[in-house]
This record gives sequence, structure tokens and C-alpha cells, in this order.
Amino acid sequence: MSAPLRTLRASLRRRLLPAAAGLLLLLSGAAQARPDLARLDEIVRSYVDSGEFMGAVLVARGDSVWLSRGYGSANLEWGIPNAPDTRFRLGSITKQFTAVGVLALVEQGRLNLDDPIGTWLPESPKAWKAITLRHLLTHSSGIPSFTDLPDYQASKGTASTPEQLVARFRDLPLEFQPGERFNYSNSGYVLLGHLIERVSGQSYADFLQERLFRPAGLQDTGQDSNRRVLARRAAGYERGAQEPVNTDFIHMSVPFSAGALYSTTEDLLRWQLALYDGRLLGPDALAALLTPHLDDYALGVMVHVVNGHRVVEHGGGIEGFNTHLAWYPDERLSVIVLGNLSGPAPGDLAGKLAAVALGETVTLARERQEVELPTEVLQQVSGSYELRTDFLIDVFLRDGQLMTQATGQEAFPLFAESASLFFLKVVDAQLEFQRDAAGRVTGAVLHQGGQAIPLKRR
Repeated sequence: MSAPLRTLRASLRRRLLPAAAGLLLLLSGAAQARPDLARLDEIVRSYVDSGEFMGAVLVARGDSVWLSRGYGSANLEWGIPNAPDTRFRLGSITKQFTAVGVLALVEQGRLNLDDPIGTWLPESPKAWKAITLRHLLTHSSGIPSFTDLPDYQASKGTASTPEQLVARFRDLPLEFQPGERFNYSNSGYVLLGHLIERVSGQSYADFLQERLFRPAGLQDTGQDSNRRVLARRAAGYERGAQEPVNTDFIHMSVPFSAGALYSTTEDLLRWQLALYDGRLLGPDALAALLTPHLDDYALGVMVHVVNGHRVVEHGGGIEGFNTHLAWYPDERLSVIVLGNLSGPAPGDLAGKLAAVALGETVTLARERQEVELPTEVLQQVSGSYELRTDFLIDVFLRDGQLMTQATGQEAFPLFAESASLFFLKVVDAQLEFQRDAAGRVTGAVLHQGGQAIPLKRR
């Protein structure tokens, strides 16, 4: 149920489905010609070899699959390999299924996106009077995310009904007035699942099965349960000091409609083709799903342009799993990365795989050539660079090593490729420093995942 892996601030939020740590990550576009298939595999294996990724990956144009393969282990203790039909917990990719479910009820005339939620949940507190379904879907309701609450870590292992989940945040003050700004809220999507159950008269799982999964031809997708014996379900892991360790327990009733689904790469390809080919929603509802609001967030998906290519995407993270699902509508390109090892690799991989599918050149971190620079050059680039007024990237020398530190994050070493271009090794990102005619450093550009983000020097 994490925020999409879009900006540095995403890594500052506590995640029910842990969002990837690191500076910044996003996707790139698609291609007309068949890509270098060996390069696609090589890119994934570079993350596997470095211990950053295990999972399953699929890249396809339409229904033409270019790469579909498992990497690493679905279960380390038994030595069972991951495969294209391995089932992974999706985390916040769940949100687009919830959004499509709401829109299906809208098409049936049973809901209206601009109705106050009190119309359907009359027990809602007065503070929620102006909140609509659209506010919930676009993370602009102002309701605090229950995954950010101080007691969340202690409560995530306890079975909860939707009513009990809502009780965790129903009496909290709003963080802002509805529609005023964007703030990722898992609470909003829990409310939407509760509302789907209330209006449809079915459980969330049964409603999705009947209205979405079966029509889309999905056979390996559903709401996860801790008690259920589920064939081909991957175990979740985190990176330890020396080797992966088993992840913490979370009761899967807690993420609910904000992050409790599981699926496979192959089923998610079927999902994308069914959804974007108009087999699940009519044109008006599909247009509503894909219309971005604040911060490029539409309804359960992000919609934006990266390197000149339109992208519909969402990331996910939940204990032991990180995931990324992207669709490039103009090229009908699907990039699906499901990992059972926590960390930023799926988002990074999705960007690189998309770039290769677009015919672009991708340089891996291990392929970059490090050069030594005089201390005076390192001193010239040292300073604070502003992404937002409340978010800085500081560059400084520590014991002769150039370091970078983003607001709220730890410091990492920067390595020079040239006097103006530096890179990180902990995440695939570069800082390119800009100079005026006199040679003074005036700003920088953060390059990551196909994006070039300008930074103003303070």
C-alpha cells in the first residue's frame, strides 16, 4: 500500500507496503521495434547478481511477450525457484483494482464519484462531510493514512475487519481540507473497499472475482489470506547484513483493499490488456480512471509523461515484497516486475527495462567508469540543491569522499564520472552539476529512471 515510487518524498513516508528507499525512481517509454532481448535479461541479472532482486519479470508489447522469466527463489529454505506463474503479494498495485471496482459500480448507477462518502457510509464523522469518492481515489481527502500512525507496527499483525480498520482513523482530525492537496493515504482505499462491500452486498474478494478477475481471464489473482494454503505463493524476504532474512508478519486483513491482492506477472499482463482494451470499463469510466489530478495521480494509478512517452503506472510494497506495474498506452507496452525481496529494485528495473524496450541506451551502475578528481573540484560542487523548499539534496565532503544526503535520509557516497557528472552506487542515479559562463556551479540535474529533475542551488 505504499506510495508510488515517484519522488524522493515517497521514501519519507512510512509504508504498509514499504516504498523503496533511495533518491528517486520512475519509468521510461516504449518502442516500435523488437528490443535487445539479451539486454533485458542482462539488466535483470545485474540486480540478481548484486543481491538486490529476486522475483519475476515480464515485458510485452500487446500480447507479444518479449521477456517472461523468474529469478532467484520463491522459497529460500526449500530452494524453490521463482517462475512466471509464481504468486506474489502486490502491495499498492491493489489500488487500481479497487478503483476499477468503484468505477464498475458507477457504471451500474450504484455510485457517483462526486457524492459525499456519507451518502453510502452514514456513520461517517462530521469532519468527512465534504469528502467524496473522488477525493478518496485521488488521495486528496485529507484523511491521515493509518499506516503512518504510531501504533501501526504494533497492530499490523492483528486480524481486523473493515469496520475495525476504519475505527483506527475515523476520529482523527483531517490533515487538510478535502481537495486541497495530495497526500498518499491507505486509509482512503480501505474506506473504498468497505464501501464496495456495503454497496455491492458482497465481500471485497468476491466482488472483484465476479466483476473483474473472471471477465479478465485472471486465474492466479485474489485477496491473500494468511490461513489459506495457496499453491505457488512466494515467501517474502528482506535484505539482511549478510544474506536475506524472513520478513516481519503482517495479517493480510490489514492491507485489505489498499494492498492485499496477490497475482502473477502473466495474470497482470492479462489484466492490462483487458482493462486498457475496454473489456472491463466503458470509455467514460476508463477515461475517468486515467485522468490525472494532483501530483499526476489519477484513480489508483499515476498517469504522466516520461521521456516523451505516456505512462500509466503504480508501485507497491508490503512486508517482503516490492512490485511495479506499468503500461505505455501509445506503444501498448507492459512492464511488470514482482519481487519477493524488499527494496527499490522493482522500480529501478521497470525504468531500465522500459528504456531498452524503447530502443534507448541503458548504462548499469556496474558499467560506469569512476575517475579521480582534485579536491578543489569536489569543493566546487559541494552545497545544497533544492528539489522543493522543504526538500534538499546536500552535497559535501567527508574525509575526502564526496557525499550526498537528501532530507530525511542517510548520506551516501558520490563517485565521479567527470568533473560535472557523478553517480551513486546504492541506487542507480546520477547528479549532473551545471555551471555558468564563469565556471561557477549554479544548479544540478538528478537523473534517475529516465527522468531529469532540475535542482536549484541554494
